[in-house]
Amino acid sequence: MKPKLPRIFLLLIGTVFLLNLLQSYFTPLIFDEAYYWYYAQNLAWGYFDHPPMVAFMIKLGSFLFDGELGVRFVSCILSAGTLVVIWATIDNPKKRDYVVPFFILMFSMALLNAYGFFTLPDTPLLFFTALFLYVYKRFLHDPSFILAMIMGLVIACLMYSKYHAALVIVFVLLSNLKLLANTYAWLAVLFALFCYIPHFIWLYENDFVTVSYHLFDRPNSAYNFEKYTLGYFVNLVAIFGLTFPWIYLSLIKTRSSDTFTKALLYLVYGVLIFFFISSFNRRVQTQWIIIIAIPLAIITFRYMMYNEKVNQWIYRVGLVNIVIILYLRVGLVYEDVSPIYYETHGNKKLAEEMKSKIGDTPLVFQNSYRNAPMFAFYTGNDTYSLNNAYYRRNQYSIDDSELKLQHQKVLYFSGNQEKADISFTKSNGGTFYGEFIDDFESFRKLETIVDGPIPLNTDNEQTFQIYNPYDWPVEISKLRFNVAYLTDFKKVENAILIYPKPVDKEILSLPPNDTINFSFKIPEPKMAAPTYLRIAISDNGLPFGLNGKNTELIY
Repeated sequence: MKPKLPRIFLLLIGTVFLLNLLQSYFTPLIFDEAYYWYYAQNLAWGYFDHPPMVAFMIKLGSFLFDGELGVRFVSCILSAGTLVVIWATIDNPKKRDYVVPFFILMFSMALLNAYGFFTLPDTPLLFFTALFLYVYKRFLHDPSFILAMIMGLVIACLMYSKYHAALVIVFVLLSNLKLLANTYAWLAVLFALFCYIPHFIWLYENDFVTVSYHLFDRPNSAYNFEKYTLGYFVNLVAIFGLTFPWIYLSLIKTRSSDTFTKALLYLVYGVLIFFFISSFNRRVQTQWIIIIAIPLAIITFRYMMYNEKVNQWIYRVGLVNIVIILYLRVGLVYEDVSPIYYETHGNKKLAEEMKSKIGDTPLVFQNSYRNAPMFAFYTGNDTYSLNNAYYRRNQYSIDDSELKLQHQKVLYFSGNQEKADISFTKSNGGTFYGEFIDDFESFRKLETIVDGPIPLNTDNEQTFQIYNPYDWPVEISKLRFNVAYLTDFKKVENAILIYPKPVDKEILSLPPNDTINFSFKIPEPKMAAPTYLRIAISDNGLPFGLNGKNTELIY
């Protein structure tokens, strides 16, 4: 009896796994990985931008290894697992003769290669997409209670990885509406929802902050064909690299000969159409469409086994892809051989310089949820991202990182060269200008609440509320207020100081865990037809923050 995995398959998968482990150990973190490492320092059932799977992976890996390898170890396992699951999903007996072409196809896919060691939400998304398709194929053949429970658990893991998982589930369902009458399919869905309850509770307790940001508060810009729609098609090429013509040819040539193949086609075309439509509204990021790599890997490899010409082309061009990818991977570690400056370069060395000059002094970065975790990872110092009105909310907006720095001496990287007490320069020429604050105190969690929509009337008094979530009073004298006017794309165009007064009585401070009503006059905007208004607060002379939600203006 032949083993399920050929010896050459085990040899190649072991080689890929070892290569990814070495890459993980020697490659400094990218900014997103540092941000997710920051997630993992306080495990929760949800985070501002994403569900918790990526944080759980990093926490688990960090129990086993220190440094970068700890951050990436689980990703190396999942990426190898993804290849094994894809192989197992393809039940054609001819595949044993095409082990090397299979690995060339998989390893030549540019983004799939990168997610072989980088720890990002897309890494578990890819693994659980592959696993979901494998379980779904078995479910189609022989639905049962056990398979329904397994599929439900996999669906939950998909959703815990990234919200884009909803596209996988929806398009597979649309490919087979008979599932709506399948008791076991409903059991799988109900079990998935049951497993997802902790995240639903987290969303509720945090005012659905993630949903609100992704659907309503995310800044945008006016439609630009080159940046949006044309950029979307460039991304479709970038996912696969030089082999993209034959991969998409395989897609076009494949017909829905059975229910599972139909699911693969619906998933690919569904995601492509969904994000093509989205490209007329916003820029589609490359990783948003990465899930098509899993069904396309299955579709393409099937087609390669029946079309020798395509197999030969992918073999040859795939090898070229792999050489380029390996060269770029070396460049991630060694800046001198890299053709471009990349975000893995220079941060570790700069952090060592910071540590030698400022010791354990906490670091405050203005508007950078990227730099704050990166330099926390490499210095070990407490850090904080001080988000102002021209930035975006992030994990630092909702966690307790601000509290750890209260009334401490900090180094504040505001970018103001004139006020700088010290500066640090990266290898790419970028400079960090920092000023020391002996007694740092900020109140970024103060919340301004405006009941809207409101008329843009500069003659009448308007009211708003300030909620103080802290366990101590906040002195009014330490605060300044402004009205920020935003465009239709939720970008601040101009901001004007206001001087609100308490509605009921004069107060010197905002009571802890309480809400106070204020009145103010809406200032004349210095822009044409603003769409939104937001009241912001400056604390102790720091830049105005992101204290309130965007309130629609009516005319």
